Amino acid sequence: MKLFSQEQLEAIAGALGDTSQGLTNSDIGFLIQSARMVDPGEGTKRIRLYNAFAESQNSKRNRTHVLQFIRLAVSPARYSREPHRFEPLRALVNQALAFAGLVVDETGALKSADQAMTLPEAQRRARDLRADLEGRGIHPDVLAFCRAELLDDNYFHAVQEAVKSVADKMRRLTGLSDDGGSLVDRALGGQPPLLAINARSTVSEKSEQSGFANLVKGTFGMFRNPTAHEARIHWDMTKDDAEDLLTIVSLIHRRLDAANRQVPGT
Repeated sequence: MKLFSQEQLEAIAGALGDTSQGLTNSDIGFLIQSARMVDPGEGTKRIRLYNAFAESQNSKRNRTHVLQFIRLAVSPARYSREPHRFEPLRALVNQALAFAGLVVDETGALKSADQAMTLPEAQRRARDLRADLEGRGIHPDVLAFCRAELLDDNYFHAVQEAVKSVADKMRRLTGLSDDGGSLVDRALGGQPPLLAINARSTVSEKSEQSGFANLVKGTFGMFRNPTAHEARIHWDMTKDDAEDLLTIVSLIHRRLDAANRQVPGT
């Protein structure tokens, strides 16, 4: 019967008992009981979990109840009222489980995986930002531009590279060499614009075109310019901020893909 090593149990307990993202003490007590394990009832959350896991595995000579605890702990249904807690905890648990050749998928199911041999490998597998973005259906051009940054959970530079991808696409579609606000004005303004997102046959459609141009220009101004000129330490970019912005950038890409194009000078 396959068992977790001491180091693997310590890593799993550390992830589930993480101070900021892990389970609460009341969660731990309830889940230990639900998984039919003995609750040591003392020590820090990590020690409490490790002792419960070790006692169960040593006494039963299997890891069945430990696995059941993990399944219960990362069940998406548990976080229906606090959905923001699920993905950060799943990422921590997956980093620990990678060394045991296991992974928790987005449904909360435990699955086999190739065993990680190094910490960087385990960390890369556990990265949750890219998985979140792919789950949102983020445009592939956005992911392509910030692939390396997403692997490192580098939110600051992922945002910077993603916004650059919009300017790059607009230049490719129009043949222009401008950047920033000037590029937006020339590509999305004008009569007619070089890139029209609708037929512009009604007042509403003309307003939509103008609003889209303002959205793109605002995205450049708010996120590209500050990140290009300010030191990183002064720019607070959280995971939630990055996800929201990259979703907006994805929307911009989809509208540009469907835009009607006019060759400059025609």
